[in-house]
Amino acid sequence: MDKGNCSTLTEFLLLGITSNPEVKVFLFTMFLVVYLTNLLTNLGMIILIRMDPQLHTPMYFFLSHLSFSDLCYSTAVGPKMLVDLLSKNTSIPFLGCAMQFFTFCIFIDAECVLLAVMAFDRYKAISNPLLYAVDMSRKVCFQLLTGVYSVALADALIHTTLTFHLCFCGSNEINHFFCDIPPVLVLSCSDTQVNVLVIFTVFGFIELSTISGVLISYCYIISSVLKISSAAGRLKAFSTCTSHLTAVAIFQGTMLFMYFRPSSSYSLDQDKVTSLFYTLVIPMLNPLIYSLRNKDVKEALQRIRSKMCLK
Repeated sequence: MDKGNCSTLTEFLLLGITSNPEVKVFLFTMFLVVYLTNLLTNLGMIILIRMDPQLHTPMYFFLSHLSFSDLCYSTAVGPKMLVDLLSKNTSIPFLGCAMQFFTFCIFIDAECVLLAVMAFDRYKAISNPLLYAVDMSRKVCFQLLTGVYSVALADALIHTTLTFHLCFCGSNEINHFFCDIPPVLVLSCSDTQVNVLVIFTVFGFIELSTISGVLISYCYIISSVLKISSAAGRLKAFSTCTSHLTAVAIFQGTMLFMYFRPSSSYSLDQDKVTSLFYTLVIPMLNPLIYSLRNKDVKEALQRIRSKMCLK
């Protein structure tokens, strides 16, 4: 559509999760607790890893960035959603909407790729532990991390640029609680076929690549574990992967359900519930999964507590 026929849109209105005032108060209380837990646990994980020298390993280096990604993409969405639940003014500036999605997209993509990198790290640690320190040197870790954020930044730039350069000449009401691409595209009076194709192609490629990377890494991990002669040794080797496998299953399972389910099963209310789960609940669960199921993290917490008690 000719851009000259487009009205100048300065803001969007986020319709939020519900219009029921009583339900809004309940949801505000519940998700405030979820977001604060998310904030404290992820910050706590980052600080713990930085403070404890025994956690200065590649595995925990990547875990600290997983917590950072969780913290960033949930913060891009959470505070605005909480304010809107108690406010009559749920508007968001056009540029603010673009920045919210851009920030969210960077860190949700970073988490997706990080989980694959962490699977590769576990493969290196288990398949050849004697060369692990060489194979996963500080330089290699930073190179992998640079690749993670480069992919995330490129994907976010593509989607944000394509979406927010469209023509918006009708309603400015986004039927969602944050500026996600699908509800924003609905408001455009431009042809969005290219946008939909790019979303499916680029995001599909990232999902396929990362899930394939995880599966291939774990095929090699299982092969290496089976070569260990003692049952105790096999259990110990594979126990280092259980937290990561749990995090991958929850995150990727939600992503696949959200973006790759049949259109016939699509429901707006279901879409919002799923979005709430992966924007606020999953970031809260990840540090809990790694702390509750990880011996090293528990021991690091005990060491920190002991030091604090001595002071």
